[in-house]
Amino acid sequence: MPAYNAANTLERCWNDIPKDYVSEVIVVDDQSRDDTEAIARRLPVTYVKHERNTGYGGNQKTCYDTARAHGADFVVMIHADYQYDARMIPTAIEVIRHGICDVVLGNRIRTRQEALAGGMPKAKYLANRGLTMIENVLAGQNLGEWHSGFRAYSRRVLESIPYRRNSDDFVFDSQFLVQCVHHGFKLGDVPVPVRYFDEASSIDLKSSTIYALRTLWTFGQWYAHRVGVRRNPLFERPGA
Repeated sequence: MPAYNAANTLERCWNDIPKDYVSEVIVVDDQSRDDTEAIARRLPVTYVKHERNTGYGGNQKTCYDTARAHGADFVVMIHADYQYDARMIPTAIEVIRHGICDVVLGNRIRTRQEALAGGMPKAKYLANRGLTMIENVLAGQNLGEWHSGFRAYSRRVLESIPYRRNSDDFVFDSQFLVQCVHHGFKLGDVPVPVRYFDEASSIDLKSSTIYALRTLWTFGQWYAHRVGVRRNPLFERPGA
């Protein structure tokens, strides 16, 4: 769980995790300014604190590095803001275990009515829908949403994707999925309930716009790499 100022929601997230299914919970604290550290230290989790704020993508890099170092066969990244239902972890992992997919995302947008009734702001819903449709067309996929904070991976995915080369910012997620498509991994999703409330994290309009533009730029870089116009280390194997 990448965490930043998650004192109000971290324990609720941990409570929902199926303890008989998950062998280790890793919390990476990106220099929170609230009581995230105090709460994490009283929970039976592996707690890692950054010496400086590295950003959303930088936080995930530490999450995946730690999970791999601890021998994880399957890794689930779930935001610590309680927007995503951790009870769906076994379902996502079983889809991977059976070889149906290599990457599974939690899809909050099963229907428009359900998403809006769950508190998703209308502007965010429209932006998510619009950008996801563009990404599906560009990548040849059919995901319900590309912008989920619930993501499950096999170890092979994490060993094949050069995620350390990705941005430390929010576009890390988009880069990771495009890399997965490039390397031929199978992507899928499972429905998760929509949870929007005051404590749930959300990026502002300016950050959302920058994120969308950088996401589209990632696709531009990928297409340029594929046709040989310009090689890009984002789409080469680790060590290449």
